[in-house]
Amino acid sequence: MADEELEAIRRQRMAELQAKHGGPPATEMRNSILAQVLDQSARARLSNLALVKPDKAKAVENYLIQMARFGQLGGKITEAGLIEILEKVSQQTEKKTTVKFNRRRVMDSDDEDDD
Repeated sequence: MADEELEAIRRQRMAELQAKHGGPPATEMRNSILAQVLDQSARARLSNLALVKPDKAKAVENYLIQMARFGQLGGKITEAGLIEILEKVSQQTEKKTTVKFNRRRVMDSDDEDDD
């Protein structure tokens, strides 16, 4: 295939994706919104979090995008602001760990006093 034909196929495929999703692909849109909302250090922290805990990073991204869409952000969020948001999200999604011991009473000498 010639380069021109390949480029035409790419443009056609991109147009189909944009028509299907109503704009650019979703990941590009998310990244562009996050780039407008976060400064460099906050974006770096969020990307590090995504490597370790992808579900938590996704929840924070969704929270930030929602805040940006409703106009609740008053500028770019710094790393300190992102840390505060991370603490809020982790408090909301905090799981209480409980440990319960089930002891077997098969050969327990305390239950039987056969002396």
